[in-house]
Amino acid sequence: MPQWNDEAFVIEDRAGARSDSMGTAFAIDRDGAWLTAQHVTHDCVRIGLEEGGVARAVSRVIESREADAALVRDGLPSDQALPLSGRVPASGSAGFHMGFPAGRAALVVSELIGVASARRGRTSETEPVLAWAEVARLPERDYTLSGISGGPVFAEDGHVVGVNSAATDRRGRILTTAPDAMIRLVRASRAVDDQPVAYPFAGLADVEARFASWLEQGVIRRIFCDVDDAPRL
Repeated sequence: MPQWNDEAFVIEDRAGARSDSMGTAFAIDRDGAWLTAQHVTHDCVRIGLEEGGVARAVSRVIESREADAALVRDGLPSDQALPLSGRVPASGSAGFHMGFPAGRAALVVSELIGVASARRGRTSETEPVLAWAEVARLPERDYTLSGISGGPVFAEDGHVVGVNSAATDRRGRILTTAPDAMIRLVRASRAVDDQPVAYPFAGLADVEARFASWLEQGVIRRIFCDVDDAPRL
């Protein structure tokens, strides 16, 4: 059984002040299935994956009812897909969060605290999440982690074990979706046929090299949400 952490988190609900935003998405099937965070896609009029500096519109998104995760079914094809796992890593093991905080590619290294509970906004329902303690940011600079939402968090064995959901800069915590909830969404979508092989990371330099390669190949991309359906001049 996974170790439970006694910390409880409240994730700020911004539903009443939605605006155009940007997050991260990653390919889980070469035919166009991508994962991101549910709060990145929710209530969007238009959603687009970045390709060559342009947001390519997508129209089929499946949002999880139990976790902060969403699956894009008709996204851009990808030369590679990232391997997923529904298993919770051992407490104290390293995690590698990839995405675009503040709109710029970055890697955040963390240590798993354990399974925790999170409540979103004013709702009374809670959801299990993995809570991680931030250790380092690469490159080293002072920036908000907003924008890394929807990106993958990798365990040391090379599997994606969740979707980046929220961060508390003051407490140095990063929250990701529970791995089993992520897997249930993927299975329910019936959009993923690929079963890529995971290779353990051979140190931090290997993590950085693979991240750079996935960025270059477009396996990890920015995803955009437009909440304004008014015509633009």
